[in-house]
Amino acid sequence: MISIKSEREIELMKKAGNIVYKTHQYLKPYLKPGITTKKLDELAEAYIRSLGATPSFKESEGFPATICTSINDEVVHGIPSGRKLREGDIISIDIGACWQGYHGDSAWSYGIGKIKEEQAYLLKHTEQSLYEGLKQVKAGNRLGDIGNAIEQYAVEYKLGVIRELVGHGIGNKVHEKPDVPNYGKPDTGPLLKEGMTIAIEPMLNLGSRRVAMLDDDWTIVTEDGYPSAHFEHTVLVTKDGYLILTGE
Repeated sequence: MISIKSEREIELMKKAGNIVYKTHQYLKPYLKPGITTKKLDELAEAYIRSLGATPSFKESEGFPATICTSINDEVVHGIPSGRKLREGDIISIDIGACWQGYHGDSAWSYGIGKIKEEQAYLLKHTEQSLYEGLKQVKAGNRLGDIGNAIEQYAVEYKLGVIRELVGHGIGNKVHEKPDVPNYGKPDTGPLLKEGMTIAIEPMLNLGSRRVAMLDDDWTIVTEDGYPSAHFEHTVLVTKDGYLILTGE
């Protein structure tokens, strides 16, 4: 069953989402060649806790860190380590924060220093695919409308749409029903209702859509080694549209 959030729950999720947004903004000045992903993780955890929240991902289903740091051909769930960012890398940073039992979740992909034209293309169009999906969010539409909008945009720009990884419902758990695929057919799937909260997160590849898991049982990479990008917002379904909860 897909939960409908009360006004109280929505207010708590707005706070959690804003903390996630602030954490992204806090980390941005540190995204330079030479910094390790472990240092980024430490910075993120300290900042989230300084705001009175707790990291949503840490120890969630065994994940060992506060943020996911996925570089270049890593799609999602990259584990922070001593690896240093290099000029020309792209990195997806996925952040979750919990405020009084409710969660916000947002991922964003960033270029480190000067990146290649094809990488900039990937980032631009993956981000735009998120907003194409958001255009379909309103009470009375269906989940398939969101996935179809993302998929059609990705196909137009010749980007691979990963099918094994999807968005999700969110609330007092980071991952709730329903799954929110980045592909689909219009007017199919569960009906969107006012008060639902979902995380929409297109993950698109510059090459093939096919992915594989590394031996750490977390990190997902592209099979062909081409780069991947990931953009995500937590949103509230409203009568006439949506409200982004992981923003200012």
